[in-house]
Amino acid sequence: MVIRVLLIFKQMKVTIVLALCLALMSGVSAQKSKSLFNGKNLKGWKTLVGEAEFKVEDGVIVGTSKSGTPSTWLATKNDYTNFILEYEFVLGEGLNSGVQFRSQYNEEKKHFFGPQVEADDSERAWTAGIYDQGRKGWRYPLEYNPAAKKALKRGEWNKVKVIAYENRIVTWMNGVNVANLIEESVETGFIALQVHAAGKNKDGVQNKWRNISITELDEEPSFADTTAPVVSYLKNQLTEEQKKDGWKLLWDGKTAEGWRGAKKDNFPENGWTMEDGILMVHASGGGESAHGGDIVTTRPYKNFILEVDFKFAKGANSGIKYFVDTDLNKGKGSAIGCEFQILDDKNHPDAKKGVGSKRTIGSLYDLIKADSRLFVHGLKPLKYVNNGQWNRARIEVTGSKVKHVLNGCTVVEYERGTQQWKALVAYSKYAKWPNFGEAEEGLILLQDHGDDVEFKNIKIKEL
Repeated sequence: MVIRVLLIFKQMKVTIVLALCLALMSGVSAQKSKSLFNGKNLKGWKTLVGEAEFKVEDGVIVGTSKSGTPSTWLATKNDYTNFILEYEFVLGEGLNSGVQFRSQYNEEKKHFFGPQVEADDSERAWTAGIYDQGRKGWRYPLEYNPAAKKALKRGEWNKVKVIAYENRIVTWMNGVNVANLIEESVETGFIALQVHAAGKNKDGVQNKWRNISITELDEEPSFADTTAPVVSYLKNQLTEEQKKDGWKLLWDGKTAEGWRGAKKDNFPENGWTMEDGILMVHASGGGESAHGGDIVTTRPYKNFILEVDFKFAKGANSGIKYFVDTDLNKGKGSAIGCEFQILDDKNHPDAKKGVGSKRTIGSLYDLIKADSRLFVHGLKPLKYVNNGQWNRARIEVTGSKVKHVLNGCTVVEYERGTQQWKALVAYSKYAKWPNFGEAEEGLILLQDHGDDVEFKNIKIKEL
Protein backbone atom coordinates (compact mmCIF):
# COMPACT_ATOMS: atom_id res chain seq x y z
CA MET A 1 0.00 0.00 0.00
CA VAL A 2 2.88 2.37 0.88
CA ILE A 3 4.67 1.56 -2.38
CA ARG A 4 1.47 2.24 -4.37
CA VAL A 5 0.99 5.63 -2.65
CA LEU A 6 4.60 6.58 -3.42
CA LEU A 7 4.14 5.62 -7.08
CA ILE A 8 0.95 7.71 -7.31
CA PHE A 9 2.73 10.65 -5.67
CA LYS A 10 5.64 10.39 -8.11
CA GLN A 11 3.20 10.29 -11.04
CA MET A 12 1.46 13.40 -9.68
CA LYS A 13 4.80 15.22 -9.40
CA VAL A 14 5.68 14.31 -12.99
CA THR A 15 2.27 15.49 -14.19
CA ILE A 16 2.60 18.82 -12.36
CA VAL A 17 6.13 19.38 -13.71
CA LEU A 18 4.99 18.59 -17.27
CA ALA A 19 2.05 20.97 -16.94
CA LEU A 20 4.30 23.75 -15.70
CA CYS A 21 6.78 23.16 -18.51
CA LEU A 22 4.03 23.24 -21.13
CA ALA A 23 2.65 26.43 -19.62
CA LEU A 24 6.05 28.10 -19.67
CA MET A 25 6.72 26.94 -23.23
CA SER A 26 3.41 28.27 -24.53
CA GLY A 27 3.76 31.62 -22.70
CA VAL A 28 0.19 32.72 -23.31
CA SER A 29 -1.38 29.55 -21.91
CA ALA A 30 0.30 30.27 -18.58
CA GLN A 31 -2.01 33.28 -18.22
CA LYS A 32 -5.58 32.83 -17.11
CA SER A 33 -8.43 33.82 -19.39
CA LYS A 34 -11.50 35.37 -17.82
CA SER A 35 -14.91 36.25 -19.13
CA LEU A 36 -15.82 39.96 -19.36
CA PHE A 37 -19.51 39.09 -19.79
CA ASN A 38 -21.28 36.63 -17.50
CA GLY A 39 -24.07 35.90 -19.99
CA LYS A 40 -26.77 37.08 -17.58
CA ASN A 41 -26.46 40.81 -16.94
CA LEU A 42 -24.17 43.80 -17.48
CA LYS A 43 -22.31 43.55 -14.21
CA GLY A 44 -18.82 45.04 -14.60
CA TRP A 45 -19.92 47.35 -17.44
CA LYS A 46 -21.12 50.97 -17.64
CA THR A 47 -22.76 53.06 -20.35
CA LEU A 48 -20.97 56.16 -21.64
CA VAL A 49 -21.94 59.22 -23.70
CA GLY A 50 -25.09 58.38 -25.71
CA GLU A 51 -28.55 57.01 -24.99
CA ALA A 52 -28.71 53.88 -27.13
CA GLU A 53 -29.89 50.83 -25.18
CA PHE A 54 -27.78 47.84 -24.21
CA LYS A 55 -29.47 44.73 -22.78
CA VAL A 56 -28.89 41.02 -22.38
CA GLU A 57 -30.97 38.48 -24.33
CA ASP A 58 -30.28 34.74 -24.30
CA GLY A 59 -26.64 35.13 -23.27
CA VAL A 60 -26.01 37.88 -25.82
CA ILE A 61 -25.36 41.61 -25.35
CA VAL A 62 -27.69 43.48 -27.69
CA GLY A 63 -27.07 47.15 -28.53
CA THR A 64 -29.89 48.91 -30.39
CA SER A 65 -29.30 52.02 -32.50
CA LYS A 66 -31.25 55.15 -31.64
CA SER A 67 -31.61 58.23 -33.80
CA GLY A 68 -30.99 61.65 -32.29
CA THR A 69 -28.28 60.50 -29.90
CA PRO A 70 -24.49 60.43 -30.30
CA SER A 71 -22.55 57.17 -30.31
CA THR A 72 -23.05 55.13 -27.17
CA TRP A 73 -20.49 52.83 -25.54
CA LEU A 74 -20.81 50.01 -23.06
CA ALA A 75 -17.46 50.05 -21.27
CA THR A 76 -15.74 47.78 -18.77
CA LYS A 77 -15.16 49.28 -15.36
CA ASN A 78 -11.60 47.95 -15.37
CA ASP A 79 -8.66 49.07 -17.49
CA TYR A 80 -6.28 46.82 -19.43
CA THR A 81 -2.88 47.24 -21.09
CA ASN A 82 -1.40 43.97 -22.35
CA PHE A 83 -3.92 41.29 -23.25
CA ILE A 84 -5.59 38.90 -25.64
CA LEU A 85 -9.19 39.95 -26.22
CA GLU A 86 -11.61 37.55 -27.90
CA TYR A 87 -15.26 38.06 -28.79
CA GLU A 88 -17.95 37.26 -31.32
CA PHE A 89 -20.22 39.82 -32.96
CA VAL A 90 -23.03 40.28 -35.45
CA LEU A 91 -23.18 43.69 -37.08
CA GLY A 92 -26.58 45.18 -37.87
CA GLU A 93 -27.23 45.76 -41.56
CA GLY A 94 -25.87 49.09 -42.78
CA LEU A 95 -24.34 49.98 -39.41
CA ASN A 96 -20.86 50.99 -38.35
CA SER A 97 -19.65 49.82 -34.97
CA GLY A 98 -16.59 48.53 -33.19
CA VAL A 99 -14.93 47.44 -29.97
CA GLN A 100 -12.72 49.96 -28.19
CA PHE A 101 -9.63 48.95 -26.22
CA ARG A 102 -7.04 50.88 -24.23
CA SER A 103 -9.59 53.72 -24.36
CA GLN A 104 -10.43 56.64 -22.08
CA TYR A 105 -13.32 59.00 -21.36
CA ASN A 106 -12.79 62.54 -20.10
CA GLU A 107 -15.95 63.26 -18.13
CA GLU A 108 -15.23 66.97 -17.80
CA LYS A 109 -14.73 67.52 -21.54
CA LYS A 110 -17.15 64.74 -22.57
CA HIS A 111 -14.39 63.41 -24.77
CA PHE A 112 -14.19 59.70 -25.65
CA PHE A 113 -10.96 58.55 -27.30
CA GLY A 114 -8.78 55.55 -28.02
CA PRO A 115 -8.18 52.72 -30.50
CA GLN A 116 -11.03 50.66 -31.86
CA VAL A 117 -11.36 47.37 -33.73
CA GLU A 118 -13.65 48.48 -36.55
CA ALA A 119 -16.93 46.80 -37.52
CA ASP A 120 -17.98 48.02 -40.95
CA ASP A 121 -20.99 46.90 -43.01
CA SER A 122 -20.27 49.32 -45.88
CA GLU A 123 -18.78 48.52 -49.28
CA ARG A 124 -15.49 49.81 -47.91
CA ALA A 125 -15.21 46.60 -45.83
CA TRP A 126 -12.62 47.68 -43.25
CA THR A 127 -13.85 45.40 -40.43
CA ALA A 128 -11.11 44.44 -37.92
CA GLY A 129 -8.97 47.33 -39.09
CA ILE A 130 -7.89 49.79 -36.38
CA TYR A 131 -9.36 53.26 -35.98
CA ASP A 132 -8.41 55.77 -33.28
CA GLN A 133 -11.70 57.22 -32.04
CA GLY A 134 -11.89 60.93 -31.24
CA ARG A 135 -8.20 61.50 -31.87
CA LYS A 136 -5.82 60.14 -34.53
CA GLY A 137 -8.25 58.70 -37.07
CA TRP A 138 -7.40 55.60 -39.12
CA ARG A 139 -4.27 53.75 -38.05
CA TYR A 140 -4.75 50.54 -40.04
CA PRO A 141 -7.36 50.80 -42.81
CA LEU A 142 -7.70 47.62 -44.81
CA GLU A 143 -6.14 49.22 -47.87
CA TYR A 144 -2.94 48.00 -46.20
CA ASN A 145 -4.30 44.44 -46.35
CA PRO A 146 -7.11 44.33 -48.95
CA ALA A 147 -7.26 40.53 -49.08
CA ALA A 148 -8.62 40.56 -45.50
CA LYS A 149 -11.75 42.45 -46.59
CA LYS A 150 -13.33 39.10 -47.44
CA ALA A 151 -13.04 37.78 -43.86
CA LEU A 152 -16.30 39.38 -42.64
CA LYS A 153 -19.45 37.23 -42.68
CA ARG A 154 -22.21 39.78 -43.13
CA GLY A 155 -25.29 39.11 -41.01
CA GLU A 156 -23.60 36.18 -39.24
CA TRP A 157 -21.52 35.66 -36.11
CA ASN A 158 -17.87 36.64 -36.58
CA LYS A 159 -15.04 35.71 -34.23
CA VAL A 160 -12.39 38.33 -33.44
CA LYS A 161 -9.09 38.02 -31.63
CA VAL A 162 -7.01 41.03 -30.59
CA ILE A 163 -3.51 40.86 -29.15
CA ALA A 164 -2.25 44.10 -27.62
CA TYR A 165 1.21 43.82 -26.15
CA GLU A 166 3.34 46.91 -25.54
CA ASN A 167 3.52 48.75 -28.89
CA ARG A 168 2.15 45.98 -31.09
CA ILE A 169 -1.56 45.46 -31.84
CA VAL A 170 -2.66 42.55 -34.02
CA THR A 171 -6.18 41.53 -35.02
CA TRP A 172 -7.66 38.38 -36.48
CA MET A 173 -11.20 37.81 -37.75
CA ASN A 174 -12.53 34.36 -38.49
CA GLY A 175 -8.95 33.07 -38.49
CA VAL A 176 -7.63 35.72 -40.90
CA ASN A 177 -4.86 38.06 -39.72
CA VAL A 178 -6.32 41.47 -40.59
CA ALA A 179 -4.18 44.17 -38.92
CA ASN A 180 -0.56 44.25 -37.76
CA LEU A 181 0.08 47.62 -36.15
CA ILE A 182 2.98 49.04 -34.15
CA GLU A 183 2.04 52.19 -32.26
CA GLU A 184 4.34 54.98 -31.10
CA SER A 185 3.16 54.75 -27.48
CA VAL A 186 1.67 52.20 -25.08
CA GLU A 187 -1.62 53.11 -23.43
CA THR A 188 -3.95 51.71 -20.78
CA GLY A 189 -7.73 51.86 -20.86
CA PHE A 190 -11.07 50.11 -20.88
CA ILE A 191 -12.78 47.80 -23.36
CA ALA A 192 -16.03 49.18 -24.83
CA LEU A 193 -18.74 48.06 -27.26
CA GLN A 194 -20.07 50.72 -29.62
CA VAL A 195 -23.53 51.52 -30.92
CA HIS A 196 -22.80 54.16 -33.51
CA ALA A 197 -24.85 57.32 -33.91
CA ALA A 198 -27.59 56.59 -36.45
CA GLY A 199 -29.98 58.47 -38.69
CA LYS A 200 -33.73 57.86 -38.65
CA ASN A 201 -33.49 55.20 -41.35
CA LYS A 202 -31.18 53.17 -39.08
CA ASP A 203 -33.23 53.55 -35.89
CA GLY A 204 -33.76 50.26 -34.01
CA VAL A 205 -31.04 48.21 -35.76
CA GLN A 206 -29.23 45.76 -33.49
CA ASN A 207 -25.57 44.92 -32.91
CA LYS A 208 -24.80 41.77 -30.91
CA TRP A 209 -21.82 40.47 -28.92
CA ARG A 210 -21.14 37.25 -27.04
CA ASN A 211 -18.31 35.11 -25.63
CA ILE A 212 -16.25 38.14 -24.60
CA SER A 213 -13.09 37.09 -22.78
CA ILE A 214 -9.71 38.57 -21.94
CA THR A 215 -6.33 37.12 -21.05
CA GLU A 216 -3.98 39.58 -19.43
CA LEU A 217 -0.34 39.10 -20.45
CA ASP A 218 2.78 39.31 -18.32
CA GLU A 219 5.16 38.48 -21.14
CA GLU A 220 5.28 38.85 -24.90
CA PRO A 221 3.26 36.27 -26.83
CA SER A 222 4.36 34.79 -30.14
CA PHE A 223 3.50 36.78 -33.26
CA ALA A 224 4.95 34.14 -35.55
CA ASP A 225 1.63 33.46 -37.28
CA THR A 226 1.04 37.06 -38.37
CA THR A 227 0.73 37.50 -42.14
CA ALA A 228 -0.70 41.04 -42.41
CA PRO A 229 1.74 43.77 -43.53
CA VAL A 230 3.33 45.70 -40.67
CA VAL A 231 2.35 49.35 -40.30
CA SER A 232 4.57 51.15 -37.80
CA TYR A 233 4.30 54.56 -36.15
CA LEU A 234 7.46 54.20 -34.06
CA LYS A 235 9.09 57.61 -33.90
CA ASN A 236 12.06 57.73 -36.28
CA GLN A 237 12.70 54.02 -35.79
CA LEU A 238 12.54 51.03 -38.10
CA THR A 239 11.18 47.67 -37.04
CA GLU A 240 13.18 44.54 -37.71
CA GLU A 241 10.63 43.63 -40.39
CA GLN A 242 11.17 46.98 -42.13
CA LYS A 243 14.95 46.66 -42.00
CA LYS A 244 14.79 43.20 -43.57
CA ASP A 245 12.44 44.60 -46.21
CA GLY A 246 14.98 47.23 -47.26
CA TRP A 247 13.64 50.35 -45.55
CA LYS A 248 16.04 53.08 -44.38
CA LEU A 249 15.52 56.27 -42.39
CA LEU A 250 15.86 59.29 -44.66
CA TRP A 251 16.11 61.52 -41.59
CA ASP A 252 17.74 60.18 -38.43
CA GLY A 253 15.54 62.26 -36.11
CA LYS A 254 18.47 64.24 -34.69
CA THR A 255 20.81 65.77 -37.26
CA ALA A 256 20.87 67.32 -40.73
CA GLU A 257 22.85 64.40 -42.14
CA GLY A 258 21.68 63.63 -45.67
CA TRP A 259 19.94 67.00 -46.16
CA ARG A 260 20.89 70.49 -47.36
CA GLY A 261 19.18 73.68 -48.42
CA ALA A 262 17.76 73.50 -51.93
CA LYS A 263 19.77 76.57 -52.91
CA LYS A 264 22.64 76.03 -50.49
CA ASP A 265 25.49 73.62 -49.90
CA ASN A 266 24.61 73.29 -46.24
CA PHE A 267 21.48 72.96 -44.11
CA PRO A 268 19.60 76.27 -43.50
CA GLU A 269 20.82 78.18 -40.46
CA ASN A 270 17.34 79.48 -39.66
CA GLY A 271 13.71 78.66 -40.46
CA TRP A 272 14.08 74.96 -39.56
CA THR A 273 14.52 73.24 -36.19
CA MET A 274 15.07 69.70 -34.97
CA GLU A 275 13.76 68.97 -31.49
CA ASP A 276 12.39 65.85 -29.74
CA GLY A 277 12.50 63.88 -32.98
CA ILE A 278 10.50 66.48 -34.92
CA LEU A 279 11.76 68.32 -38.00
CA MET A 280 9.88 71.62 -38.23
CA VAL A 281 9.70 74.45 -40.71
CA HIS A 282 8.55 77.63 -39.01
CA ALA A 283 6.02 80.26 -40.02
CA SER A 284 7.40 83.34 -41.75
CA GLY A 285 4.40 85.03 -43.31
CA GLY A 286 3.38 82.43 -45.89
CA GLY A 287 6.07 83.20 -48.45
CA GLU A 288 7.30 80.47 -50.80
CA SER A 289 10.84 79.44 -49.87
CA ALA A 290 11.40 82.97 -48.56
CA HIS A 291 12.83 82.30 -45.08
CA GLY A 292 14.83 79.17 -44.29
CA GLY A 293 14.11 77.84 -47.76
CA ASP A 294 13.31 74.35 -49.01
CA ILE A 295 15.49 71.43 -47.96
CA VAL A 296 16.50 68.53 -50.21
CA THR A 297 18.27 65.20 -49.91
CA THR A 298 21.97 65.20 -50.72
CA ARG A 299 21.53 62.40 -53.24
CA PRO A 300 18.92 61.62 -55.92
CA TYR A 301 16.46 58.72 -55.97
CA LYS A 302 14.98 56.83 -58.92
CA ASN A 303 12.56 54.03 -57.97
CA PHE A 304 11.35 54.11 -54.38
CA ILE A 305 8.64 54.14 -51.76
CA LEU A 306 8.79 57.23 -49.54
CA GLU A 307 6.82 57.71 -46.32
CA VAL A 308 6.59 60.96 -44.37
CA ASP A 309 4.43 61.75 -41.34
CA PHE A 310 3.35 65.39 -41.17
CA LYS A 311 1.05 67.75 -39.33
CA PHE A 312 0.37 71.42 -39.87
CA ALA A 313 -0.94 74.57 -38.27
CA LYS A 314 -4.31 76.02 -39.23
CA GLY A 315 -4.25 77.41 -42.75
CA ALA A 316 -0.81 75.97 -43.55
CA ASN A 317 0.72 75.21 -46.95
CA SER A 318 3.70 72.99 -47.77
CA GLY A 319 4.62 70.00 -49.89
CA ILE A 320 6.80 66.96 -50.48
CA LYS A 321 8.52 67.12 -53.86
CA TYR A 322 10.35 64.42 -55.81
CA PHE A 323 12.32 64.30 -59.07
CA VAL A 324 13.61 67.71 -58.01
CA ASP A 325 16.35 69.41 -60.00
CA THR A 326 17.69 72.33 -57.98
CA ASP A 327 19.40 73.80 -61.07
CA LEU A 328 16.08 74.54 -62.76
CA ASN A 329 15.08 77.49 -60.58
CA LYS A 330 17.84 79.46 -58.89
CA GLY A 331 15.72 82.56 -58.48
CA LYS A 332 12.89 83.27 -56.06
CA GLY A 333 10.39 80.62 -55.10
CA SER A 334 10.54 76.87 -54.60
CA ALA A 335 12.72 74.33 -56.40
CA ILE A 336 11.03 72.52 -59.29
CA GLY A 337 9.70 68.96 -59.05
CA CYS A 338 6.55 66.85 -58.81
CA GLU A 339 4.71 67.66 -55.57
CA PHE A 340 2.59 65.79 -53.06
CA GLN A 341 0.59 68.75 -51.80
CA ILE A 342 0.32 69.45 -48.07
CA LEU A 343 -2.46 71.94 -47.44
CA ASP A 344 -5.18 72.84 -44.96
CA ASP A 345 -7.97 72.59 -47.54
CA LYS A 346 -10.52 74.09 -45.20
CA ASN A 347 -8.59 77.22 -44.32
CA HIS A 348 -6.11 77.96 -47.10
CA PRO A 349 -7.31 79.77 -50.25
CA ASP A 350 -5.02 77.74 -52.53
CA ALA A 351 -7.44 74.79 -52.24
CA LYS A 352 -9.83 76.66 -54.56
CA LYS A 353 -7.24 77.99 -56.96
CA GLY A 354 -5.98 76.36 -60.11
CA VAL A 355 -8.16 74.24 -62.39
CA GLY A 356 -10.40 71.59 -60.85
CA SER A 357 -9.14 71.72 -57.23
CA LYS A 358 -5.77 70.25 -58.17
CA ARG A 359 -4.03 71.94 -55.26
CA THR A 360 -5.76 70.13 -52.40
CA ILE A 361 -4.01 67.89 -49.89
CA GLY A 362 -2.55 64.73 -51.44
CA SER A 363 -2.92 66.06 -54.97
CA LEU A 364 -0.17 66.06 -57.56
CA TYR A 365 0.08 69.81 -57.22
CA ASP A 366 -1.60 71.74 -60.08
CA LEU A 367 -1.85 68.56 -62.19
CA ILE A 368 -4.10 65.85 -60.70
CA LYS A 369 -6.69 66.23 -57.93
CA ALA A 370 -6.50 63.80 -55.02
CA ASP A 371 -9.63 61.64 -54.77
CA SER A 372 -9.61 58.44 -52.71
CA ARG A 373 -13.06 57.45 -54.02
CA LEU A 374 -11.49 56.54 -57.37
CA PHE A 375 -9.44 53.81 -55.73
CA VAL A 376 -11.43 52.59 -52.70
CA HIS A 377 -14.89 51.28 -53.54
CA GLY A 378 -17.60 52.66 -51.28
CA LEU A 379 -15.35 55.20 -49.58
CA LYS A 380 -16.54 58.68 -48.74
CA PRO A 381 -14.07 61.50 -49.53
CA LEU A 382 -11.07 60.80 -47.34
CA LYS A 383 -10.66 63.42 -44.67
CA TYR A 384 -7.26 64.49 -43.50
CA VAL A 385 -6.60 65.03 -39.81
CA ASN A 386 -6.04 68.60 -38.64
CA ASN A 387 -6.79 68.62 -34.94
CA GLY A 388 -3.17 68.59 -33.90
CA GLN A 389 -2.69 65.02 -35.08
CA TRP A 390 -0.45 63.45 -37.70
CA ASN A 391 -1.11 62.46 -41.31
CA ARG A 392 0.94 60.03 -43.39
CA ALA A 393 2.06 60.68 -46.96
CA ARG A 394 3.33 57.83 -49.11
CA ILE A 395 4.78 58.24 -52.58
CA GLU A 396 5.47 55.16 -54.71
CA VAL A 397 7.59 55.45 -57.86
CA THR A 398 8.23 52.54 -60.20
CA GLY A 399 9.70 53.77 -63.45
CA SER A 400 7.19 56.10 -65.07
CA LYS A 401 4.33 55.03 -62.78
CA VAL A 402 3.65 57.03 -59.62
CA LYS A 403 1.15 56.76 -56.78
CA HIS A 404 0.17 59.13 -53.95
CA VAL A 405 -1.25 57.60 -50.77
CA LEU A 406 -2.76 59.66 -47.93
CA ASN A 407 -3.40 58.00 -44.56
CA GLY A 408 -3.34 54.54 -46.11
CA CYS A 409 -5.60 55.27 -49.10
CA THR A 410 -4.50 55.84 -52.68
CA VAL A 411 -5.55 59.30 -53.84
CA VAL A 412 -3.59 59.77 -57.09
CA GLU A 413 -2.12 57.48 -59.76
CA TYR A 414 -0.42 58.59 -62.96
CA GLU A 415 2.19 57.74 -65.56
CA ARG A 416 4.85 60.21 -66.59
CA GLY A 417 5.91 60.79 -70.17
CA THR A 418 2.62 59.83 -71.81
CA GLN A 419 0.56 62.07 -74.08
CA GLN A 420 -1.89 62.54 -71.23
CA TRP A 421 0.95 63.60 -68.97
CA LYS A 422 2.25 66.12 -71.49
CA ALA A 423 -1.27 67.57 -71.87
CA LEU A 424 -1.63 67.97 -68.10
CA VAL A 425 1.70 69.77 -67.88
CA ALA A 426 0.83 72.01 -70.83
CA TYR A 427 -2.20 73.39 -68.94
CA SER A 428 -0.39 73.83 -65.61
CA LYS A 429 2.05 76.29 -64.05
CA TYR A 430 4.86 73.90 -65.07
CA ALA A 431 4.35 74.40 -68.83
CA LYS A 432 7.41 76.65 -69.03
CA TRP A 433 9.74 73.91 -67.78
CA PRO A 434 10.78 71.60 -70.68
CA ASN A 435 10.11 67.88 -70.08
CA PHE A 436 8.81 68.62 -66.59
CA GLY A 437 8.60 65.54 -64.37
CA GLU A 438 10.25 63.18 -66.84
CA ALA A 439 13.72 62.89 -65.31
CA GLU A 440 14.79 59.35 -64.45
CA GLU A 441 15.89 60.43 -60.98
CA GLY A 442 15.89 63.46 -58.73
CA LEU A 443 16.15 64.84 -55.22
CA ILE A 444 13.45 64.67 -52.54
CA LEU A 445 12.35 67.99 -51.08
CA LEU A 446 10.45 69.28 -48.05
CA GLN A 447 8.98 72.69 -48.72
CA ASP A 448 9.22 75.93 -46.79
CA HIS A 449 6.05 77.83 -47.68
CA GLY A 450 6.16 80.17 -44.70
CA ASP A 451 3.83 78.15 -42.43
CA ASP A 452 4.34 75.90 -39.40
CA VAL A 453 4.60 72.30 -40.57
CA GLU A 454 6.14 69.35 -38.71
CA PHE A 455 7.69 66.16 -40.10
CA LYS A 456 8.84 62.86 -38.60
CA ASN A 457 9.22 59.18 -39.54
CA ILE A 458 10.81 60.04 -42.89
CA LYS A 459 11.84 56.74 -44.43
CA ILE A 460 12.50 55.31 -47.88
CA LYS A 461 12.72 51.95 -49.59
CA GLU A 462 14.58 51.89 -52.89
CA LEU A 463 13.16 49.49 -55.47
